[in-house]
Amino acid sequence: MKPVSAQHVVVIGAGIVGVSAALWLQRDGHRVTLIDRAGPAEGTSFGNGGVLASCAMVPVTGPGLMRRAPGMLLDRDQPLFLRWGYLPRLMPWLVRYLSHANAADTRRIADAIAAIVTGSLEEHQALSGGTKAARYVVPSDYMYVYRDRAAFDADAFAWDIRASHGIRWEVLDAAGVAARDPLLARGHACGVLMGDHGRISDPGAYVKTLAAEAEAQGAQIVKAEVTGIDSAHGAVAGVRAGGETLACDAVILATGIWSGPLARQLGFTVPMESERGYHIELWEPSSMPSVPVMVASGKFVATPMDGRLRLAGVVELGGTRAPASQAPLELLRRNIATAFPGLTWKDQTEWMGHRPAPADSIPVIGPAPGLAGAYAGFGHHHIGLTGGPRTGRLLAQMISGRTPNVDLSAHAPARYAN
Repeated sequence: MKPVSAQHVVVIGAGIVGVSAALWLQRDGHRVTLIDRAGPAEGTSFGNGGVLASCAMVPVTGPGLMRRAPGMLLDRDQPLFLRWGYLPRLMPWLVRYLSHANAADTRRIADAIAAIVTGSLEEHQALSGGTKAARYVVPSDYMYVYRDRAAFDADAFAWDIRASHGIRWEVLDAAGVAARDPLLARGHACGVLMGDHGRISDPGAYVKTLAAEAEAQGAQIVKAEVTGIDSAHGAVAGVRAGGETLACDAVILATGIWSGPLARQLGFTVPMESERGYHIELWEPSSMPSVPVMVASGKFVATPMDGRLRLAGVVELGGTRAPASQAPLELLRRNIATAFPGLTWKDQTEWMGHRPAPADSIPVIGPAPGLAGAYAGFGHHHIGLTGGPRTGRLLAQMISGRTPNVDLSAHAPARYAN
């Protein structure tokens, strides 16, 4: 490989992780080509909940999920859905996934995720500072709302984990919730208000603007399907895309749920499934919460954005090929009506995308075990926007020959070596 100060790096995937890596690589003096089959921010990065959730280190697989999951799947008012015809193919991953639904694994996974998500607002500010994308980064509090104090107390295990990672909060009673945000006055007798968070006012536009900044700084953006990675003498030599081979010195694989086939070429196989995520956007609503709000009873987040309110948070397991289902969207609509009675809006849009969920819930970040110069940055589950900038910065540091000041051993692709 060439000296670290003069590498040509191909980044495969132009979501928040790939674009962040591209910008940090450029700042280290590297030449970058960014390849995506659909273009910047056309996948999961477009449709996320928009919260820079530094508190989001607690995985979905908390204690008791194994016991609760069957009932959740049969209850139309629970935010977990399954396309039953996909179950035979899903089972090997699902068994591994649910095997982590215990206290010890939850704390271990949270430790790994915290290394990526804490300080998210500052990471986004560092990434976007001095660019046109900075306008989309909005410092903000973040609030969880519960029906009552008992429901909050029932979540004590998760809040204890957050506290152990430096998250601090103020508990509000019904009057405090109403005073903080009148839109939430009905049905929410307990609130948990956290500072030092943030939101992105238009995630799709934000990532596209960051990609445009990378292009303005000399990055080449290619819209093509990557079909293979070439090697010579045990190291990366090129990337095959769009019928051509692009010579390069290093490569980052950051294509989310679509990363599996190329990862296998790089020497590791990740047990990963799509957590099909849904959002509904209410355009020109009659009112908006003042800060992003997690409605705990419905397990969905409501985030104020430019001109609309985005509501996201339903999970469906069913692979990448099936079209969007109506049941998750109908549940979101019912939850909106319950959480925000009286809210009206001019127009409504819907979206479904694929959040990449490794069986152990820990993102795959670091050097590939099978090929020198190859790196991975995918599998961020529901924390891609929150953890994307730090992931990109860490990958750029590795490629530039610097040792990150974050312990990424739990994230290593080598844990899945072929």
